[in-house]
Amino acid sequence: MDALAGREIVLGVTGGVAAYKAADLCSRLVQSGARVSVVMTAASRRFIGATTFEALTNRPVHLRRFRPQEHRLGEHIGLARRAELLIVAPATAATLARFACGLADDLLSTLYLAFTGPVLVAPAMNCEMWAKRAVQRNVAVLREDGVHFAEPGIGWLSCGLQGAGRMAEPAEILQRIHEILPTRST
Repeated sequence: MDALAGREIVLGVTGGVAAYKAADLCSRLVQSGARVSVVMTAASRRFIGATTFEALTNRPVHLRRFRPQEHRLGEHIGLARRAELLIVAPATAATLARFACGLADDLLSTLYLAFTGPVLVAPAMNCEMWAKRAVQRNVAVLREDGVHFAEPGIGWLSCGLQGAGRMAEPAEILQRIHEILPTRST
């Protein structure tokens, strides 16, 4: 039996071309027996549809902070209390900045602040953005705060450049999840 079987995981999907990899990651998590809830930012929906994640998880996708029919205290509270792990893949520069600064201006950033378990982010952005000192400062703050990273890869980027910034492959992220998520005692 897979160590992820029956585990509650929230997958945050932010706006970037790498959002298509989040569908593959979601599928792998579900195939491993995890129960996955997906939170999508408004920007992510410009790259991939909520219907894809609903089909993969057989659960509604969470788009707004307050949907009282599901969590009367707000999605950020209900999801935070239910989940054992928060994964953000892809994690854009804007999302990393929101998290590092403690901003809570959408469901995902509000959920991040309410969540008390382990957080794993998989950054994805242009190599020039990834190298920017401001982004690296935010990464350093998040590491200091205990956030785990699935490091971006080096290779061909959708902007036509080659360099660091590619979102880690779903198999690599899955490996990091196994390293981070505490093992359940039987």
